[in-house]
Amino acid sequence: MPKEAKDAKRESFEQLYARLEASVNKLEQGGLRLEGAIALYEDGMTLARQCQERLDEAELKVTKLRESFAALPSRTQAGETGEAAEDYEYVDEDEPAAADEPFE
Repeated sequence: MPKEAKDAKRESFEQLYARLEASVNKLEQGGLRLEGAIALYEDGMTLARQCQERLDEAELKVTKLRESFAALPSRTQAGETGEAAEDYEYVDEDEPAAADEPFE
């Protein structure tokens, strides 16, 4: 395995991105010899590709997590009977019973 690939496996996305930003800043400052600028540009492109790969992996993980949680059955507030909370009628025990009820 090439040294770059081993280093990329050990470095976090944030570390790779910081190195990429440093390369871009050096290129933007100018004053580099042509060979140095080309080498720095090449390193920057490699870092950008590695960063994109990490982002793609993270996006795939998030998508899989969302899909796995979407497949879970929703929980009801009414309890474990499977009946929905709307199936229950709220009764205020402090309120006197209505006259048309058979139990007084």
